[in-house]
Order: sequence, then structure tokens, then C-alpha cells
Amino acid sequence: MTSIRHNEGVLDAARDCVLAYGVRRTTLTDVARRAGVSRMTLYRRWPDVRTLVADLMTREWVRVVEGLDLSDPVRAVVAGVRGLREHPLWRKIVEADPELLVPYLLDRRGASHKAILEVLEPVVGDPAKARAVLLVAQSFLLSAPTMLDPVTLDELDTELAALLEAYLG
Repeated sequence: MTSIRHNEGVLDAARDCVLAYGVRRTTLTDVARRAGVSRMTLYRRWPDVRTLVADLMTREWVRVVEGLDLSDPVRAVVAGVRGLREHPLWRKIVEADPELLVPYLLDRRGASHKAILEVLEPVVGDPAKARAVLLVAQSFLLSAPTMLDPVTLDELDTELAALLEAYLG
């Protein structure tokens, strides 16, 4: 039997609730109702909404990365940054609940980081370089909006590509 922790219906319901209400206003009761499962079923796997949302974020971010053409690592990283920046869940979290991202920036590596590194390391060929590329990409994902005016996101993405080309050769 498939673990509820990887239950697409539950994760889809969580995504719908977060997009509608934000993380802070979403409850496990809302998710259970939308997914058609009991609240206790969810509580057995997720002690709270943040844990459920962490699994949701991992699923969504990994989907973006899995859809990339890795034959050109520079283009793939820039496309990944763009894909995440435009992702509705990412946008909602940044807009409504940005504090949710802080632990992944300051305290710990999340499951999404691990999954992305599993994709980057073979392509880049070096664990240290893969981590450096991820840190640079993460910076452009998170902070690019603060650097607009007089430049655009497209111009910053061009600069990201130039940085990566110089670094990765």
C-alpha cells in the first residue's frame, strides 16, 4: 500500500488549500476535507500543517527540476530558477508566508535541496561545485526581486547565466 505521506490526493489538496488561504490559514482539517480522508489519517503522518507543506514543497520543487533539460547545465539552472519563481505555490509562500523559507536558508538543508543536489552533482561533476551552483541559484531565486529597477528579471537571469558559464566553463 502506498504511504499516505506520498499520497498525491492529499498533497494536491494541501496545494489547493495553501493557494487559497496561505499556509498560516490552512488547517489539517481543511486538507482532510478536501482530500476526502479523515483528519486522524493526516495526523498519523503529519503532526502539523508545516510538515505537510514541507512535503508539498519538496514534491513541487522536484517536479520543476525533473522537467529540466540537463544537457546544458547553465540553461537548466536558469530555467529552474525561472520555473520556481513563476510557480504558483512559490509565489504564494513568498507573498503570504515567507518566514516558512527561513529554516531552509539558515538552519538546515531540506529534502528539496537534497533532491536538487542529486540532480546537479552528476551534471556538474563535483559535489562542492554543485553546492555552490545551488547557493547562487537560490540567491537569484530569493533576492532577484529586490534588485529590480533599473534592471529586469530577464536581465538578471542573463547575468546568472554569465556567472554560471564562467564558473562551470
